[in-house]
Amino acid sequence: MNVILIISDTLRRDHVGAYGNQWIHTPNLDRLAGQSFVFEEARAASFPTVPNRCDVMTGRYSFIEFDWGPLPDDSTVISEVISEAGFTTMAIADTPHPFRKGYNFQRGFGGYHFIRGQENDLWRTAPADPPLPCSPDKLRAPERTVKQYLRNVAHRQGEEDYFVAQTMRAAGEWLEENRDQDFFLYVDTFDPHEPWDPPQWYVDLYDPDYDGEEVIYPRYDYTDYLTAQELKHCRALYAGEVSLVDTWVGHLLERVEDLGLAEDTAIIFTTDHGFLHGEHGIIGKSLIGEYFSYVPLWEEIARLPLMIQLPGQTESQRLSALAQPPDLAPTILDLLGVDDPGTMHGHSLVGLMERGERHPRNVAICTPPLNYASAGVASTISDGEWALIYYGSPGSEVADRGTRAVDSVPRETGVDKEVPQPRLYHLASDPGQEHDVFEQHQDLAQQLHAEHLAVLEEIGMRGEYLEYRRELWS
Repeated sequence: MNVILIISDTLRRDHVGAYGNQWIHTPNLDRLAGQSFVFEEARAASFPTVPNRCDVMTGRYSFIEFDWGPLPDDSTVISEVISEAGFTTMAIADTPHPFRKGYNFQRGFGGYHFIRGQENDLWRTAPADPPLPCSPDKLRAPERTVKQYLRNVAHRQGEEDYFVAQTMRAAGEWLEENRDQDFFLYVDTFDPHEPWDPPQWYVDLYDPDYDGEEVIYPRYDYTDYLTAQELKHCRALYAGEVSLVDTWVGHLLERVEDLGLAEDTAIIFTTDHGFLHGEHGIIGKSLIGEYFSYVPLWEEIARLPLMIQLPGQTESQRLSALAQPPDLAPTILDLLGVDDPGTMHGHSLVGLMERGERHPRNVAICTPPLNYASAGVASTISDGEWALIYYGSPGSEVADRGTRAVDSVPRETGVDKEVPQPRLYHLASDPGQEHDVFEQHQDLAQQLHAEHLAVLEEIGMRGEYLEYRRELWS
C-alpha cells in the first residue's frame, strides 16, 4: 500500500466541476472524483495555511496550541511515524510558508524537494524593478511581494516552468524512481493562491475580451477599490489558475496510471481553505490595511474539496460526514497499516469509506488560532446544516497580540473593543449566508455552542483559554 497526498492551496470547493461548478474547466479533478470517495462536508479546521499544515502533519486541532510559525519540536508528525515504520517518505512542495527557513515542516521525511520562487520567496534579484501589472494601490504588498514574485518568474519560457507544473512533474519523476518502494508521497502546491498569473490561454477561457489592468494580487479589502470589470477579471484570473492546477494534477495522476501504481496506491486530494471573490463585499480571506483583521470564515472559505481514491477504485461515492484536516493523518496511517501514535485528535476515515461506519463528529470547528487568553476572533461552528459564527464569551477581554498570518510578515491585529454578537445561518436555505437568524433560533445556536465547547474540552484546550469560549450570548 502507498499513499499520495496532494494539497492545492486556496482552492475553492465550488470552483471544481465535481462540486457543482459549471463554468470552470476541471476535467482531471472531475475524473478523480468519479473514482473516489467525495466528501460533501469537508471543512477547514485551523486557519490559514501554516496552521492547516500543522493539522495535517500532526492530526491535531492545532488552533488550541499553535499559531502561524515553525512546526513545534515536540510535536509527533506522521512523516516520522511512517518513516520509522519502514516506508519511503518524500515531500515535494512549492508552497513557501511551511517550508521557509526555520519552519521545518519537512521534518521526518526521508527526502524533500522544495521548488523556489512562489509569492514573497527571496529567490531572484533581477530584474531589479519589474513593472507592476496595475496601479500599486490595488495590490497587496506591491514592493515586497509582487515585485519579488515578478523577479522570480521573469525567466519563464513556457507552461512547464510554472510552479504547479514543476511540482507535479517532480512528483511524477520521483514516482518513476521509487515505484518499487512502499511509500508516502506528500505533494503541496501553492497554486491557485495568488499572485494569479496563469498562461494567457487559461485566462482567455473565462474573460477573453478584457483589456484593463491585471490585478494579480489584490489588496485584501472591501471590493470598492475595484471596478466591476476588474473584479470579474480577478475571478477569471483565479479560474485560470484553477484550470492550470487541474492540468498538472492530471499529469501526476496520469503518471500513477502509467507506472502501474493505481492498484496499490491511495490518492488524497484537498486544500486548506477558500477565498472570497466579492462575496460579502470582500476580496481576500482577511482584511489587511493599517491593521490585520480576520473575517468570518464564511462557506466560501471554510468548505473544502476532499477526494480520497482507494487502490483500484473505479466508482464514485459521496459521503456527508463532517471531515476535517486533522482526520487526514490517522487516515493515512490506517491506509498504510501503521499504528496510531496516540497523539492525534482526528479520526481515520477508512472505516467510514470501507465499512460505512459512523464518523464520530457532530460539529466542525473552523477558526484562526485560539491559543491565547482573549476573545474577538471569529470561529465558524457548523453541523453541515447550520453555521454559527462565534467570537467568544460576551464581555471578555479583547487583546491585540499580533500575527504573521497570512504571509509570514508580522502585523498588528485590528480587533473590536467588544466581543461581537454571534451570527447564525441556515445553510440549506441560505447558502450565501445573507440572513442572520441568531435572534430567531437561539436554541439551535446554544446547541452548536455546547457541541463546540465539548470538542474543545475533549481535545484538551487549556483552561485559561477555554474561559473565553464558555458563554454564547446574553
